[in-house]
Amino acid sequence: MAQLPTVDDVAQRAGVSRQTVSNVLNSPEIVREATRLRVQAAIAELGYRPHASARRLRTQQSSTIGVRLNPVLNGISGSILDLYLHALGERADERGMRIMLFTAHDIDDEIRHYQELRDGADVDAIVVTATFYDDPRIEWLAAHRMPFVAFGRPWGRADLDDPDRLWVDVDGRAGTRKATEHLVKRGLRRIGFLGWPLGSGTGDDRRAGWQDAMVAAFGSGEAELAELSMETDEGVRPGRVVIEELIARCDAAAHPLDALVCASDSLALGAMMAVREAGLPHFPIFGFDNTPTAQAVGLSSVDQRLGEVAAGTFELLMGATGRRVLPHGSGSDDDPRHRLITPQLVVRRSSHLELVEEAGGTVPGNHDRKE
Repeated sequence: MAQLPTVDDVAQRAGVSRQTVSNVLNSPEIVREATRLRVQAAIAELGYRPHASARRLRTQQSSTIGVRLNPVLNGISGSILDLYLHALGERADERGMRIMLFTAHDIDDEIRHYQELRDGADVDAIVVTATFYDDPRIEWLAAHRMPFVAFGRPWGRADLDDPDRLWVDVDGRAGTRKATEHLVKRGLRRIGFLGWPLGSGTGDDRRAGWQDAMVAAFGSGEAELAELSMETDEGVRPGRVVIEELIARCDAAAHPLDALVCASDSLALGAMMAVREAGLPHFPIFGFDNTPTAQAVGLSSVDQRLGEVAAGTFELLMGATGRRVLPHGSGSDDDPRHRLITPQLVVRRSSHLELVEEAGGTVPGNHDRKE
């Protein structure tokens, strides 16, 4: 059996010291770019892989990130967390890290897991998902100075740039604004919004984007916006019921909406079922999340670009190229404590929206178009 390459082999091939190779592996930010690239090329050429157990003993770090695996309450929207975890795992592997998934019964139980993982030195950091207003998980992690990044803003805090509360999020406001503007460009005016009850940080953000576009395009006032917007719980059935009730109150000739923007693909799918059963198969609907279900049924949607979300998560935890978790509160003033990812519009021909060529846009062969 061929002998595996060692650090000494890499050092000899790159023409540097053993310590320089170690620095490239563990603290690449302190190595000059030309030297770092030469060492990385030698590593790739030789197929060298650091011994993970030895590195953990040397650095006194577990090289592990902890993430709670939330119960899947809705198979459609719940798939977003699955996709994010997959992207997170890919980025972790690139950094020589691992992902530890754990379950919890509720928020208090999740915090208890944080304490056990910290006390046992089982993880170097935590990724928090599904944030909400005044989230006690974020406050606990910040108070105990445990490195973490939240996927979702710390809703309710006045200072979103607090260096003790790192977060990465998708700009939902920009996403629904893009979707609404797309419908406006196609000559539609009475564009409704179907979202969640007020008080949800993410839901309120997505409603605000629709409102921005309606005010900018038509000068819509509060009364009109209230008439065009609807609220319900998350899920396919709630979305379907709301639109069925709307249709039942009006005959087809006086249907109050020209199109609909939804806060999630689940709500959009329910709405799509309702309008098609009512004999309105060409009624335009936009979802949000670009789930596999949306792709399967041809629903236009807003893609969260979860690969960039995962990359942003690790940039905040480990720096641009680092291979160890930075201490809590170690960010610099010139590096934002957050990453806000601009989502991408995905327009599908089967949503009965004519694909119009615009600056910088193309129409791929699968009848999806990204803007």
